[in-house]
This record gives sequence, C-alpha cells and structure tokens, in this order.
Amino acid sequence: MLSDPIKKNNVTISGNLLSGSTLIFSHGFGTDQTSWTRVVPAFEQDHRVIRYDNTGGGKADPDAFSPNKYDTLDSYADDLVDICESLRVRDAVMIAHSVSGMISLITSLRNPEYFKKIVLVGASPRYLNDIPYIGGLNQSDLEDLYQAMNNNYFAWVSGFAAMAMENPENPQLAESFASTLASIRPDIAQSVAKVIFESDYRHLLKDVDTSTLILQTEHDIAVPRETAEYLHRHIKDSKLAIIDARGHFPQISAPAEIIKAIKEFIG
Repeated sequence: MLSDPIKKNNVTISGNLLSGSTLIFSHGFGTDQTSWTRVVPAFEQDHRVIRYDNTGGGKADPDAFSPNKYDTLDSYADDLVDICESLRVRDAVMIAHSVSGMISLITSLRNPEYFKKIVLVGASPRYLNDIPYIGGLNQSDLEDLYQAMNNNYFAWVSGFAAMAMENPENPQLAESFASTLASIRPDIAQSVAKVIFESDYRHLLKDVDTSTLILQTEHDIAVPRETAEYLHRHIKDSKLAIIDARGHFPQISAPAEIIKAIKEFIG
C-alpha cells in the first residue's frame, strides 16, 4: 500500500497555484475525478484546484482498498484528511458529489479548519427510507440492486448508468459514466455500494456549522428532493438550490448550472 496520499488517491493539482484560494472537487460512486472535467476550467484562473480519486475507484492505488478497512465512510474521510494535511489545506471550498458529501461533512467535523464552505451536489445522509424520513430506497430495492450486480455486473452497469444520468437525448453522457463504473472491479463496486447505500449519517447534521450549499436537480433517481430538503432543515447554515437539470450527475450533464451556482456561493 502506498503511504503517500498524493499517489494513493491519484491527486491532481491545477489552476492558479499562487492563489490563496483552494477548491477541492470530490466525486461520487462509480465515477472519478474526470466527472468534474467540464466544471473545473471555470475556476482555474483564480483558484488552486485539487481533485482526487476515492480509494477503490478511478486511478487510486488498487492495492489500497480493503473491504474490511473501507466498511464505513469514515475511512474515506481518513484519506481526505491525509490529502488536506499533505497539501496544507486551510479554509478551502469543498465541492462534493453524492457520497463524497457525507465524507466531506465527516472531515469538516474532525478538522473544521480545512473548509470554510462546502458545496453538496446530490448528497444524501441516508439512502434508505425510514418513515417519515424519505431517502428514496427500500431494503428490497437494495437487495434487487445487489442481485443484479452479482448476476451480470456489466449488464447492470449499462442499465444503471442510463437511469442515473437521466439524459436520454445525450446517450454519450451515460456511456461515459458506464465506462468509469465498468472499470471498477465488480467485487469492489459491490462492497462500496453496500457501504454507501446502507449508511446513515443523519446524526452528524446537527453539528455541522460550516456554510453549506446544497445543490439538487429537479429529478434524481438516487436522491429525491425530500432528501435535499432534509439536509437543508438539519444543517443550520445551509442554502438549498434546485438547479435546472435532471439526473444524478449535473456536473456532467449541466455543468453551466453547477458553475453558476458555485460562483454565486463562493463570491
């Protein structure tokens, strides 16, 4: 296993390296740092930009992943802490998609000096319904998902990518997501999916006091609007914005909307 977090998590640094402002972009399940390719250039003139691949995905060190170690999101937060310490990150803007949203909140509670603002894109503290809480999925949905992944992983990838991207008029977007999802070893993907979809971090929200922007698309099969509204109600210094897009990956399908929202938030 690599001890250097820069190599371990395939960290890339771009933009204005002399700027006193740092933006960190973190990706969700099945994607990698390239999911931010259409967003990052809008910020590179004025900010140092950091991207990385979560362990188990992208070009992160494949030998670093262990299902026993990465059995909660806390271990992914450990990686983010290591990256921030290695790069001496302070008062950055953390921009996190999907599962990286909770990873970012865990990290901010441990080390509040890292982030002055957080942007959550399609984030969820719990994916399972727990009435009256609406997370969007039932346990039977998860069992069906796990079975489909186990029966024919690559067939599942194709179908899931199209449903999650939700942009049938632009099939190349789903194909792009499918390619990064298919590049993950099936056993790792199943292990990571189980950890993500069965996690529950609702109890952390009351302690978050970092200024937070919650970005939610008009329709998302993975994270319903009710979940975004729950985040907004329970993170005291938060703003909720519904953006003009559909699907779980607006940074890919509607980058202009994401860029505009982030720029308005960070000033």
